[in-house]
Amino acid sequence: MRYPDGGGLTAAGRSRREAVRLQAATLLDGGVPVAEIAARLRVSAESVYRWRRRWRAGGRQALVSTGSSGSACRLDGKQLQRLAAMLDQGPVVHGFGLDQRWTLARIAELIEREFHVSYTLRGTSYLLHRMGFTPQMPARRAAERDPDAIAAWRSRRWPSVRG
Repeated sequence: MRYPDGGGLTAAGRSRREAVRLQAATLLDGGVPVAEIAARLRVSAESVYRWRRRWRAGGRQALVSTGSSGSACRLDGKQLQRLAAMLDQGPVVHGFGLDQRWTLARIAELIEREFHVSYTLRGTSYLLHRMGFTPQMPARRAAERDPDAIAAWRSRRWPSVRG
């Protein structure tokens, strides 16, 4: 299942689901039929059968949440705070020229240089999302924008490009 924020269940959501599984274990232990458990807990019978198999194999402990899925972050809390502070300083401070934009490649390079941990561009994107950063677009148009040149390009060049 995919979630809109890309992060899966929160700790509270995992805890709620675990509570339902443990409640099912109590009912299973009491000899309640699977169909009735599914109806009481408002889950599918298939889920109850799956939980019953796990419960029979490993007891209540087999139904306890294993935590969030996916790989663990390779940066600890202090490193994440330090990275956020470095990103707030801007790319120029960290030697990326005069362009005031962070790119995934630049951030991945900064992480590699400062923390000796390599991230792919997609991994960098996931890391930034977890940290609360979002892709941004400029709030205003460039001062150098020339509307006449744009109109001329649209009338002369665009038709040939568009085909």
